[in-house]
Amino acid sequence: MSSPASVARHPIHPMLVVFPIGFWTFSLVCDIIYVFGGREPMWNQVALYTAIAGIIGAALAAVPGIIDYLSIDEKDMRAIGTRHLIVNSAALVVFILACIARLRGMVPAVPFALSVIGIVLISIGGWFGGELVYVKGMAVEPADEQDSNERRRSSRRDSRLGRAV
Repeated sequence: MSSPASVARHPIHPMLVVFPIGFWTFSLVCDIIYVFGGREPMWNQVALYTAIAGIIGAALAAVPGIIDYLSIDEKDMRAIGTRHLIVNSAALVVFILACIARLRGMVPAVPFALSVIGIVLISIGGWFGGELVYVKGMAVEPADEQDSNERRRSSRRDSRLGRAV
């Protein structure tokens, strides 16, 4: 099953999810440095900005993710996709709450705890996403189709080279 949200046969959703994962992970690292490293305000600010960047990245990654989700017609894959969607949406909400907690000046333990919960959630959501791709083969072109497509591309390339020579 190929992804309807793709560019040149490459699914867009997996290309975009690296951004919220990276930003949110770094936000947690900043929280750890802030909470356990002397409360330098800069780290709290960087944690806020990277969490916001992760929220924006998650919203952007969700668009092709939802397009892919809506294309799933197999019941088993749809159930896994639903879990992936719910858990990652919960992580998004948790990081939004962490940003609100920071902006309201709550005790540093609150956004830190929310960041930990958010990272746990995106790890679980990633597990479900991996299940879709690596176990169920979502958006993965079967090897026989790849070989056939590669032969067609190679044949076209050879014919273009033959005419150019």
